Amino acid sequence: MDKREDFGTFATMPLQPKHNVLAALQHIPFRTYILSRFFFIFVLNMQATLISWTVYDLTKDPFSIGLIGLVEFVPAFAMAFYAGHVIDRSDKRDLLLYAILGNLLVTAVLCFITSHYARAQFRSSWLLWIIYTMSFCTGILRAFSGPTSFALVSHLVPKVHLSSAITWHSGSWQVAAVSGPALGGLLYGFVGTTPTFYLMLSLMTISAIAAFFIPAQPPIRTSREESITQSIKQGFRFVWHTREVLGALSLDLFAVFFGGATALLPYFSDAILHAGPSGLGILRSAPALGGVAVMLLLTLRPMHRQQGRIMFYCVAGFGICIITFGLSQSFWISFAALFLSGLLDGISVIVRSTILQMRTPDNMRGRVASLNSIFIMSSNELGAFESGFTAKLMGVVPAVIFGGCMTIAVTIATWFKAPTLRDLEY
Repeated sequence: MDKREDFGTFATMPLQPKHNVLAALQHIPFRTYILSRFFFIFVLNMQATLISWTVYDLTKDPFSIGLIGLVEFVPAFAMAFYAGHVIDRSDKRDLLLYAILGNLLVTAVLCFITSHYARAQFRSSWLLWIIYTMSFCTGILRAFSGPTSFALVSHLVPKVHLSSAITWHSGSWQVAAVSGPALGGLLYGFVGTTPTFYLMLSLMTISAIAAFFIPAQPPIRTSREESITQSIKQGFRFVWHTREVLGALSLDLFAVFFGGATALLPYFSDAILHAGPSGLGILRSAPALGGVAVMLLLTLRPMHRQQGRIMFYCVAGFGICIITFGLSQSFWISFAALFLSGLLDGISVIVRSTILQMRTPDNMRGRVASLNSIFIMSSNELGAFESGFTAKLMGVVPAVIFGGCMTIAVTIATWFKAPTLRDLEY
């Protein structure tokens, strides 16, 4: 039997036509989900800003910052395959709620160990190891939260409004990722760590309450039961034989892996740009601010054709922005480079997300989302480690420039190796 037989319908189905970008907000379950997701991502980004600065403050070592990404990546990667199997066979609302509650507990622990009391009572090395342990726990939770969110979206709106839902799903993440680091950095500078964490605990609680009111989403029952191994194989087969999905994920993996300069932002903010924690919050928010600009831009001028080529151009432009950031010694030039990198990356994210949502059958969304999360985590968390490692080997600025050059090289190679992705339109 042809291995494509099970997936032929989905691999060749046309993508949905354009729709009113506000259409998804007509549905109360989706609005409730967006509220929960916004505060969840908002807190995680505030937390990442404070923790990265705390680690740098404790060690003054860029490599230690990069280790945060590695420690979070390892459990997330190890759990991802199992998580996809569980998501497709569980109530997705419940899984999302449990992930949020788990992160609420992690935030509470970090609130304590970053307080003045803990820093006075414990040695810096102990505090550092507790932070890494909490990052490890966050990685486990991320293996479920991200793919569950992806799989849940299509169940909250009719198919005809899925394009609108994808835009808001991406946009809510971007807005939270803009405001979270900025507010986190500002509050860190003005009121200190502990009051900032109190706010984060409150907002994470709101997220959990909102998730509780999302309607239950029981799994889609299949005619035959599969073992975990068979289930994972099915997910791999679908991604492998849907060439647009595989190509888009691979391009994102290698491009962002080498372009992970944001992991070194605490060093740039302190040692090169002399902007401190408040400047760090602004710099961390710059890429996501560019993502918000993308949402507004595509609302006014949606992409009607040549989406594949546009994605390639944007990834190459992303690499140029990373090189510019590495060479800059001006805060506002650095901010502009990061803003443009987020704008260009935001376009490629929307193209990739649309492909994944439209091409994936409902009963496989958890597994495909988990495979997607592996690509995302590999590019982000391993990219953070790669940045710290190369910074140790060749220096911080040369490492960032090297990463930008490699991003451009990967884009050029993929352009010639994946013509179907290059010529993709929807």
